[in-house]
Amino acid sequence: MQSFLVWTHTVFDPVALAALQPLATVSAEPRTVMTDAWFAAASECDALILDGVTAMTGPAMDRVGARLRVLGRTGIGVDRIDLRAATERGIMVVNTPDGPTESTAEHAIALMLSLAKRVAASDRTLRSGQGWSLPAPGLEVFGATLGLVGLGRIGARVAEIARALGMRVLALDPYVAPERAAALGVGLAESLDQLLAAADVVSLHCPAIPETYRLIDAAALARMRPGSYLVNVARGSVVDEQALVAALRSGHLAGAAIDVYDPEPAPADHPLFGLPNAICTAHIASYTGASILRMQVMACEQVAAALRGDRPAELVNPEVWERRIV
Repeated sequence: MQSFLVWTHTVFDPVALAALQPLATVSAEPRTVMTDAWFAAASECDALILDGVTAMTGPAMDRVGARLRVLGRTGIGVDRIDLRAATERGIMVVNTPDGPTESTAEHAIALMLSLAKRVAASDRTLRSGQGWSLPAPGLEVFGATLGLVGLGRIGARVAEIARALGMRVLALDPYVAPERAAALGVGLAESLDQLLAAADVVSLHCPAIPETYRLIDAAALARMRPGSYLVNVARGSVVDEQALVAALRSGHLAGAAIDVYDPEPAPADHPLFGLPNAICTAHIASYTGASILRMQVMACEQVAAALRGDRPAELVNPEVWERRIV
């Protein structure tokens, strides 16, 4: 059997690497993407398994060289991989859409509850010596309305948890059939305006595509209920961050919880970090042991399938299949 070379962005668990043995030799090292040393190592590999912050453009693929046949992604989003360039070069792109679902959904709920119950605000107030009082009461989520922008894997799981908390859930997703929404106990909004006006909490779970770029801009934020909350565990590009800062400073929004930024990593002096009604986490929604292992296993399985000549189940650019490198 042919032996392939695979590079991974970090040291993978042996359970995940089992999927590549004895098919491939895996080179694992801390991420050093886009340095001369990284390109030198990558040029010797048949497959690269990348994390969510690594950009792979057409020129980068060319610099890696013609040996590259598979790009794996540990996670869902492939917005940092130029899919057209990969397809033109006959490179398969695979991801792990089921890997981060549970952890990311839990993080969204945790952020929502922390906002609604004023957990972070009270913690900061106590630690700063300002006493026991808060300027405004929190939100009881039982009976409140959660508006989901996106009802895919993660959005659907958020809806399930929210409904268990007694929330009414409304969603906007043009790709979801009414029957699917009904099975989840979720109402479908006819427009973004309708969803924003109805929701006590808006949680974003849509992909980073041209149609969602700055979807939540100043006008959208103004249409949200006064005193409502925004949660973003999707992609930073979906939100106009300057407009969000203004909405938080004015008090129109009671709070926002943000796990993703544009660009990433966010600068240390990002204005959101200094706002008392903002909760900010460092793109850690899927960063749990269980989620990491699932994504590693799935990525190795998808890459192994591609290297064996089998069509990967999670092939992001299926049009490349007929023109793949053999």
